[in-house]
Amino acid sequence: MTKPDIPRKTVYRLSIYQRCLQQLRVNHTETVSSEALAKAAGVKPSQLRKDLTHFGNFGTRGLGYNVEGLSAQLTEVLGTARLQPVILIGVGNLGSALLRYAGFNKEGFEITAAFDRDTHPRPNSPTAVLAMEEMERVIREHSVKMAIIAVPTSAAQGVVNEIVSYGIQAILNFAPTVISVPDGVWVNNVDLAVELENLSYFIQ
Repeated sequence: MTKPDIPRKTVYRLSIYQRCLQQLRVNHTETVSSEALAKAAGVKPSQLRKDLTHFGNFGTRGLGYNVEGLSAQLTEVLGTARLQPVILIGVGNLGSALLRYAGFNKEGFEITAAFDRDTHPRPNSPTAVLAMEEMERVIREHSVKMAIIAVPTSAAQGVVNEIVSYGIQAILNFAPTVISVPDGVWVNNVDLAVELENLSYFIQ
């Protein structure tokens, strides 16, 4: 099925709405108005309603949104109704920390395997580190479509080229460099230095 042509910023905001709904569920809130949900997410109510209408009709006029129901619908839209297999490439300091992060499973993602040139055991790692030569087999056997890259800048593009050829379609890139991918492959870049630089602007 062809996905609708939705702006990436809209899809990103869906994840923010989902986090807000999850907190409302923790607080045993059954319904929420578009104004209250928009305020929690840091957007205008009109933006919230516009974002949601891309995917169907949600909520009831005068009553707002059923928290449990909207959260379940966003789970389906975002594709996290079942655990999504993910691979991690690069198990240095950052990669090791990502391996130990328990939040992935809670949000619907499972690190199926980790890969590095150095395969010695990492202390407290829940996942064994495999040789890079094992990537193609694991990706194809487990139908993995997503990867996290935490490799040095010099290795990033080569690793991306390799995993894309094996069928990876979405990449979360922690390498501090811009990588090129073919059409149909999506990349989110996480450059911690850039994020700090952006914050620095606001404290001058």
